[in-house]
Amino acid sequence: MDWTDISRRIESATGQAFKLVRAHPLSGGDINSAFRLQGDDKSYFVKLNRADRVTMFESEFEGLQEMAGTQTLRIPTPLVCGQTAGHSFLVLEYFEFGSSNKMSDCLLGRQLALMHRQAQPYFGWRRDNTIGSTLQLNSPSDDWLTFWREQRLGFQLKLAANQGYGCALQTYGERLCSDMAVFFDHYSPQPSLLHGDLWAGNAAVDKQGCPVVFDPACYYGDREADLAMTELFGGFSRDFYATYQAEWPLDCGYSLRKTLYNLYHILNHLNLFGGGYLRQAESMMAQLLAEI
Repeated sequence: MDWTDISRRIESATGQAFKLVRAHPLSGGDINSAFRLQGDDKSYFVKLNRADRVTMFESEFEGLQEMAGTQTLRIPTPLVCGQTAGHSFLVLEYFEFGSSNKMSDCLLGRQLALMHRQAQPYFGWRRDNTIGSTLQLNSPSDDWLTFWREQRLGFQLKLAANQGYGCALQTYGERLCSDMAVFFDHYSPQPSLLHGDLWAGNAAVDKQGCPVVFDPACYYGDREADLAMTELFGGFSRDFYATYQAEWPLDCGYSLRKTLYNLYHILNHLNLFGGGYLRQAESMMAQLLAEI
């Protein structure tokens, strides 16, 4: 790996000298390789992937900027992204993890609600990005149901069909996309700025006890979609949810719609990681269809 090239890009982006001492590989990512670049008195966090995936890092860079611009949540500062001879890369501020507690969980709930208050007149975003390594479409739309049907569930179902997942999955999916308006009776979501991939592995606490979120898949959509994902793969604390609810209470229909929103992520995991998620996706669809 040509760390010298990346070190020069860091120097150019920051305007400060950076002498690399060591590149420490870090664990935890399924999509990218991650490293801590340690200098004499400064460290940076670096993600690597194939050179042809540079647009994935470019959209993540812009997503981090979008969230940071709200001055609500703490976001690792994005410094530079680009390509070397063999890789694409993204360089971020490096921070040491601390331990979460009641105060940090409450602060995260409040700050997320404040970020969700950041609105646009449309659903989507100014560019497509990725969810994991899967393309995520964000063409602006005035209608949330159309957006979710076509650019979220419908797109993932097409990807699944191309990988040979047919039969019940596609039959259920077609019925659900056709009839899902029933879940939005008396509920009209506004376009809120979403993290887009907010599971427990994409949030942490720094040494000062401040919550930090990272690895976004940003767009403007129903805030319930972000809250739903926080309940997937382990969930967040009671203090987090209680504080969010106090700041901006959720509609009573959320308890049903969250399955519709999390179906998108389970379908994406099916497409990324294989058939182990097929039964879960079909079960979620059957549960939703039983409510129609």
